[in-house]
Amino acid sequence: MSRSWFRLTVLAAALAAAAGCGPAGGGTLSRGTAPPSAASTAPRSTVPPGTAAAPGVPRPAHTLVVILENRSYGQVIGNPAAPFINSLARRGALFTNSHAVTHPSEPNYLALFSGSTQGVSDDSCPHSFRAPNLAAGLLAAHDSFAGYSESLPRTGSEVCTAGEYARKHVPWTDFTNVPASVSKPFTAFPAGDFARLPAVSFVIPNLCDDMHDCPVATGDAWLKTHIGPYATWAMTHDSLLIVTWDENDGSAGNQIPTIFAGQQVKPGRYGGLITHYSVLRMIEDAYGLPYDGHAAVAPPVPDIWKQGGASGQAR
Repeated sequence: MSRSWFRLTVLAAALAAAAGCGPAGGGTLSRGTAPPSAASTAPRSTVPPGTAAAPGVPRPAHTLVVILENRSYGQVIGNPAAPFINSLARRGALFTNSHAVTHPSEPNYLALFSGSTQGVSDDSCPHSFRAPNLAAGLLAAHDSFAGYSESLPRTGSEVCTAGEYARKHVPWTDFTNVPASVSKPFTAFPAGDFARLPAVSFVIPNLCDDMHDCPVATGDAWLKTHIGPYATWAMTHDSLLIVTWDENDGSAGNQIPTIFAGQQVKPGRYGGLITHYSVLRMIEDAYGLPYDGHAAVAPPVPDIWKQGGASGQAR
């Protein structure tokens, strides 16, 4: 084992431990009642919310985050079954040292959305939290957020499962400080007019199209059809697309593909360590928000911006 891989493994383990992966809040809580573990011990930034990006991080007109499932970096990058994703990686910033926080799925979604796993260590449902999170931060700053979930029965639904829909992959439904109206079925996604998107939005494909239950090729084809037009539009409309995975296939290191593409992104391969907390930190920097939970101490996303940025170099 190389020293660099040993250091990476230790750091990734430390980040996972810091996430607060204790017992789950339980599957019988009613909405509006937080479990004892919901109060995160993670640090909370005192930076006041606003509209200006942090120095070196541009504020995109729109940021769209797509989360896929259960694939390692090597299962996707360079895989001929994923031609669209690999073309996106060549057009944008590919992070070659991106790692999920833990296993299984649900705590990773919570980490990316709120800077903490909220004490959840399984895929149980339902949960109810009052902790700070990205959507609540954006709305408090008079910005906008929406989550678009494929196969969600209707706007604001709190159902745990419905066909190929799984609430465990839709973290905003678990927070009482996020209005139910921002949780929308993917049929509401403004495919014909991306300027109608909120400042920040998430897209959650269903259990087949996110690669959880279906092959890499299925997810790649879904992305090309449904997200490819936005990727092209973002390149000329000062906007950003982030494609990432919740966790890998269970292999050592929990390494996942993560790709940023957009008009302000400097294409290249970037080797600096990032996690879900790093991605949340970058979004909060871009929109002038306080850091939620462990985003405050996460490794920052390297300088991938054409206008200059914080730290790190393409290689």
